[in-house]
Amino acid sequence: MTASAPPTPTKAPSAWAPLAIPAFRILWIAQLGSNIGTWMQTVGAQWYLVEAAAGATLIALVQTASLAPSLLLSLPSGVLADVLDRRRLLIWGSAASAALAAVLTVVSAVGALTPVFVLAITFLLGVTSTLTSPAWQAIQPELVPREMIGASSALGGAAVNGARAVGPALAGVVLSFFGAPVVFGLNALSFVGAVVALIAWRRPPQEGLDDRERFTAALRAGVRYVVSARLVRRILLRSALFAAPAGALWALLPLTAERMGLDSTGYGLLLGALGVGAVLGIVLLPLVRKRLRDSVVLGLSAVLFGLGTAGAALLTFWPATVVLLLAGLAWIGTLTVLNANLQLTLPQWVRSRGAAVYILVFMGTMSISSLVWGVVAQLIGEQFALLAAAALLLIVAASIRFLPLLPGTGTIDRTAATCWATPTLQVEPEPTDGPVLVEVAYRVPPEHLSDFLAAVRLLGGSRRRTGAYRWRVYRSLEEGGVMLESFLVPSWSEYRRQRTQRLTGRDREMEQDVRALVTADPTERHYLAAG
Repeated sequence: MTASAPPTPTKAPSAWAPLAIPAFRILWIAQLGSNIGTWMQTVGAQWYLVEAAAGATLIALVQTASLAPSLLLSLPSGVLADVLDRRRLLIWGSAASAALAAVLTVVSAVGALTPVFVLAITFLLGVTSTLTSPAWQAIQPELVPREMIGASSALGGAAVNGARAVGPALAGVVLSFFGAPVVFGLNALSFVGAVVALIAWRRPPQEGLDDRERFTAALRAGVRYVVSARLVRRILLRSALFAAPAGALWALLPLTAERMGLDSTGYGLLLGALGVGAVLGIVLLPLVRKRLRDSVVLGLSAVLFGLGTAGAALLTFWPATVVLLLAGLAWIGTLTVLNANLQLTLPQWVRSRGAAVYILVFMGTMSISSLVWGVVAQLIGEQFALLAAAALLLIVAASIRFLPLLPGTGTIDRTAATCWATPTLQVEPEPTDGPVLVEVAYRVPPEHLSDFLAAVRLLGGSRRRTGAYRWRVYRSLEEGGVMLESFLVPSWSEYRRQRTQRLTGRDREMEQDVRALVTADPTERHYLAAG
């Protein structure tokens, strides 16, 4: 199984086109199986706490324990996925998950299971999931061509949400007939399947690892990129706005099932309805996105998820399953739009770190909100908590008018490009020497000054995203029309990466826009800190 993708198709690919690529198909099936096992484990853990009468807060803590590691480890895991071989990282992470699930199986089988132990293993499984999630996202562009990124993202969502359709319902049946140890054991086997698929993936060695960044420098560079990237920041904002109220439904659904008088199978069917709706969304979403802007899709999805949340609070079992189908469709609509736009907006060199920040924001928000909604339900009741969350989701939908995805999201050129000439040096600095001061002098005709300032400020954003700090543009007091761009880069190795690895087609366009407004080639000088 190789990582190569087929030639670019001449017509728009279908929603299922990525599955025609063998590497993508096998890894997708492995993810689907692993996600089914994870949802079975989640249902088993939550229903164990329900039967133990653990209370709303402790039951909601299952989701918090699963997602809390994203608050602690998302950024480091993104760095690891960019500086280590992603395939090996995924293999070891999946193997660790299999071992943890096996421990839970054995403890459950011997009758030694306790609420604290369940939450502890759930937390550790969340750790392994967090450490591998950025790598799973980052390998998608290696498996499919650019025009299939949206479809592959939707199918990735289907692997998660299709598992929601199958896993909970299967867990309910297995719990009823065989008990929790078998549920946990099947989860362990699902991770073994993922390990086998990853070992079978004959991926070429990851490029750039012989000149990998140091961990701390790579972490700072990733954070600096996200802070300077307006398009990415808006994606993160939309994800947090949705995740905060949406977390209520996932955290409180076990209590909804208990209020309805359902057993573990009935609870599995409620979760399964969300998953079935998500799978339907895979089919419908490409048609919807052809007719509606992505921002509109996000707004409509928030409305539908709000209706599903309110329906869970007010309706009986069968009507509730219908509105939960709509909620599942809305869930996949939101995640697909956000994930696809993020992958298409991030350049290759920072894709894992950018994905890690996204996971930190989305899953971290879900983790905190799950705990908050559990406390709210403890105080005012599960139904009123769900209705409050539904009202907030309607506000989130209305906010799309004022906070839409920014123009250029998912469409700008992020292919690698070299824009700067190699400087001629008298002495080659050591990689760790720095900081490096870069000064670029421009001669600007008076009639182009205002356009130049606008263009060079955009270029300043590019410099910051790719590694610069303390960027500024100055006007000469001695020579009319001379403008000086100045910025610092932390080290010589960081400057080399900025010049040779991090620049994209969009950065090249901004550089050309600035050069089109000057009368001569810019003069560039480099200075190294002398003490």
